[in-house]
Amino acid sequence: MPPTVVGLFTGLLLGLAWVIGGFDAFVGTAVLGVIGFVIGKVVSGQLDLTPYLGGRGPR
Repeated sequence: MPPTVVGLFTGLLLGLAWVIGGFDAFVGTAVLGVIGFVIGKVVSGQLDLTPYLGGRGPR
């Protein structure tokens, strides 16, 4: 799916969360979306969090 379409759906879902649940739901949805995005990048191997999480580094 093209990034433009993903961005469109993300914006629509955030707008829907804001309308239905108010600003708190909007912020919560945005935070969970960012967490899901980061997890997806880690799983696909495009993001390495080892330096930030204290994994084994050069000794």
